[in-house]
Amino acid sequence: MPSTQYDVLGIGNAIVDVIARTEEDFLLKQSMHKGTMALIDEPRAQAIYDAMGPAIETSGGSAANTIVGLASLGSRSAFIGKVKDDELGRAFTHDIRAAGVAYATPPAADGPSTARCYVLVTPDGERTMNTYLGAAQDLHPADIDADMIAASAVLYLEGYLWDPKNAKDAFLKAAQIAHEAERKVALTLSDAFCVDRWRAEFLHLMRSRTVDLIFANEAELHGLYQTSDFDTAVKALRADVGTAVVTRSEKGCVVIGPQGTEAVSAFPVERVVDTTGAGDLFAAGFLSGLARGADDRTCGRLGALAAAEVIQHLGARPERSLRDLARENGLM
Repeated sequence: MPSTQYDVLGIGNAIVDVIARTEEDFLLKQSMHKGTMALIDEPRAQAIYDAMGPAIETSGGSAANTIVGLASLGSRSAFIGKVKDDELGRAFTHDIRAAGVAYATPPAADGPSTARCYVLVTPDGERTMNTYLGAAQDLHPADIDADMIAASAVLYLEGYLWDPKNAKDAFLKAAQIAHEAERKVALTLSDAFCVDRWRAEFLHLMRSRTVDLIFANEAELHGLYQTSDFDTAVKALRADVGTAVVTRSEKGCVVIGPQGTEAVSAFPVERVVDTTGAGDLFAAGFLSGLARGADDRTCGRLGALAAAEVIQHLGARPERSLRDLARENGLM
């Protein structure tokens, strides 16, 4: 296999997160379904922003969070995602490069503004997201850097990207380039509502071997196979894809792959502050282990460690070096 320049390259929505603490009644007044992600238009985005309490802005996006987590773990990482040449777009570009990620997608000169996600965090740490995709959904096959993908050991794609047609085409182009270069392709299912929208197509991506590795949480897994029985869903998943990882919150995760099925426990957490980015950072830890040739258990432990770090503070990106944390816990 040819040598690699990057361990993981992610493709996803380039989004700036606007995060605020809130109470349950605010969600009810705004007709929001707690713990889910809803796509919104620009007027709705402005209305939510006007009603929110004090907020912090931080660069986000599911795959982008994963890629930043990988950089924190010492992995060579890169990202492809679309912003507009506006204030938020420049902030996103600065933040992801400052984190040590290679990012060279040209910004859009006109059209919709840079994407943003309004994240409402209730006292139990649960996050409810409202996303205006804006410029992010204008990702086009022309934005795919073939050389960059061919030089990456793993291509990581977010399920949210499956909504816009051009982005879907970009996704398929990238997967084909990766496989032609003998690279692995990973997909995160992203959200239970995302699975509901694209169940048949996600299953086709798996069964056609367009993707080699799936990340899902329990709700997404049950939605994918339309069963409430965990073991039944896992059996179906095993038949449909080479490797899969199912995260189970405080119960840890299950890794299903050629080495068999491995249950991995979660890391202890003192206090859950904000679950935003838990799945994203879990994927970062797992993929960092995969890139190093670690076994399934070590990959799962690295994922659990990274997820535990991010849920103990506000925001979806690590506040301390994940590489140092992994070393302290004997995982590197």
